[in-house]
Amino acid sequence: MSLLEIITKATANPDQPTPESTYPITLNPDTIFLTLKPTNESPDDSSLIHSVTGWQILERDSQFLKLGQNFFKTLSTKLKNPNSFKKEYFIGTLITYLEKCKDKAGISAGVLQSNEGYSDLLVEKLGFLTDKAVLGLVLEACVVLETWELLETLIVHGFVANSCSSNLINRLIEKKRSDLVCLCVKHVKDIQASDLVSVLKYFLLPPKDSYVRMVRVREEWESQALEAINLASNKSLGTFLMAKEASVLLMMAHDGFSANELCLHYLLASSNLDEVILASCIGKLNGTEIIGFLRYLGKWLKKYEKFPQACPCPKASSMLGLKACDWIPTLEDVVKCYGLVLDEHFSSLVLYPEFHEELLFIRGVADSLASTVRLCCTVANLAESMKAKIKGA
Repeated sequence: MSLLEIITKATANPDQPTPESTYPITLNPDTIFLTLKPTNESPDDSSLIHSVTGWQILERDSQFLKLGQNFFKTLSTKLKNPNSFKKEYFIGTLITYLEKCKDKAGISAGVLQSNEGYSDLLVEKLGFLTDKAVLGLVLEACVVLETWELLETLIVHGFVANSCSSNLINRLIEKKRSDLVCLCVKHVKDIQASDLVSVLKYFLLPPKDSYVRMVRVREEWESQALEAINLASNKSLGTFLMAKEASVLLMMAHDGFSANELCLHYLLASSNLDEVILASCIGKLNGTEIIGFLRYLGKWLKKYEKFPQACPCPKASSMLGLKACDWIPTLEDVVKCYGLVLDEHFSSLVLYPEFHEELLFIRGVADSLASTVRLCCTVANLAESMKAKIKGA
């Protein structure tokens, strides 16, 4: 079959799933190329393509493939009957699989079986040896068996690929694991737009029994805010001014926001949300969700009006360990969201009276911010004029 025929056939059946590769791990081609020999001892020099023989993968790579295939089959079989699938068995087989991979690769994980959380540490150190298909089943098993600590390790260390994040996020929302949904937003790259819509809707109107896990998110924000305050209270530190700026930001992000709104911070500050995707997400909100979103954005506008000195503090994350500073929506983010809400739901905002109160509030804060900006511009222009006169004197 020619390449054109293969492409034509694939186009005619777009819903047909692509079969898994026989070699799901990345192979080193250098040693393979050295063993290749021409099929004909006297090849035709006029031809650009010459057939070769001797293609064979290394024994070590072959063993890796067999390990992955056997583990994949074991997990697939067990997941077909989850009632008989026990958490202890899953953890045990995963540890055995990773240890065998470690031995085949000839590397050390640097952890002992006596270490607390040995399985999580092993996944953290050796997860890169696992192919995508196996990781997908491991993620599914984590959700089915509710091995949340292991799942958190996989998410935080970047082992959740875009191809398996969609099903994972939806399952976590079903399980009401708000803390892990936040981790997905923070650590999973290129989340699909449909999943971001689900996350936005979930955080705007969370089920009543989902707040239990949101408490953990609030505790993380509280911990970061208190740490920033402690650092800012020590004037002897060289990073005192940075800590002071970070403490203002974290205080703004924490005070006055509900637990689900603290989760929204991660979404608005996420690199997964560009303007096009954000517009699509906002366009799918219903009336109740729009009001909730406007009130959330209104809180941010009020905060930036009250603390005009607040500005992004990106170095606080690396220099002070205040990771939450990376997840605070800027004034630009907030204003952009307001603009998109108006663009996507203008007729609803104008026609329905329940939105008018929110719009009047926004107008008042926006007018105040605009006045502040005009004053700052005047002062800035005056300062520049004085600098020019001083230089010319």
